[in-house]
This record gives sequence, structure tokens and C-alpha cells, in this order.
Amino acid sequence: MTSSGAGQDVFRGRPVRGRGRAFGVLGAIAVGGGLGSVARFLVTSAVPVGASGFPWGTLVINLSGSFALGALMVFILQVWPPSRYVRPFLGVGFLGGYTTFSTVAVEITRLAAPTAAVYAAVSLVAGLAAVWCGMTLARLTARVPVRRGPRKETR
Repeated sequence: MTSSGAGQDVFRGRPVRGRGRAFGVLGAIAVGGGLGSVARFLVTSAVPVGASGFPWGTLVINLSGSFALGALMVFILQVWPPSRYVRPFLGVGFLGGYTTFSTVAVEITRLAAPTAAVYAAVSLVAGLAAVWCGMTLARLTARVPVRRGPRKETR
């Protein structure tokens, strides 16, 4: 009886391939998140809550982060060559640590009803507009054509 695995230890597991890469990506996200959180702290320190109680600092952070995310995705997906660590470091890590949804939710509960509704609406609508502006400016800067409509298949 011959076996292709004769002489091998059957109780020893196979080495996990790519484990070092996974920790590299997680490390990039962690470092980016830490730097983004520090940047958020610095911005909120520079733009304190106004006398009316309106959270201008958080609004500035989320709108600038939305703008940056729109621009970043154009550069990552259409301009720069593929990279394993750029999107996790900048998109998930830095901008994930920089922007904050949880703070918006807490601030909405602390504001008076009309102001809270305006703050929520402005955060949503202006955030989407900021993403669009970031994408548009990035495409103009990089001279990437704007795609219109669904892609047509070519054969």
C-alpha cells in the first residue's frame, strides 16, 4: 500500500498562506485609524461648538472627510496603479478614524428638535454633495472622463 503522504505527519496542520499579508492590511488600517483619530481631535479642538450649541467641528470633519473619500476613490480606482495598502490605510483607516457617525448621533439627541432635524438633514445632504464634489474635482484634476450611464459591453 502506497500513499502520496507517506512519511508526513498527518496531525500537523498545513501552514496558513497569506497570514502575514492579512496582518499587514490590518496594521495599515490600525495605523491609519490612529492618525485619522488624532486629526479629528485636532480639528474639533480648533473648531469648538458654537455659543448656540451647534456642533460645527463635527460637521466640518464629516464634510471634509466625505469630500476626501470621494476624491480618494477616484484616484484609487481610476488613476493610481493597484496597491494593497493604500485603500485600507487611507480609506478604511484614516478616513474611518477621522469621520464620525456616532458623534453625529449623540449630538442630534442633545440638540433642540428643529436644530437637530436641520443638523441631520445638512449632514446627510451636504455629505453626499461633498462626495460628489470630491469625485468631480479629482476627475478634473486627473483628467479622468466622467462615465455617464451604464457601461456597454464590447465584444
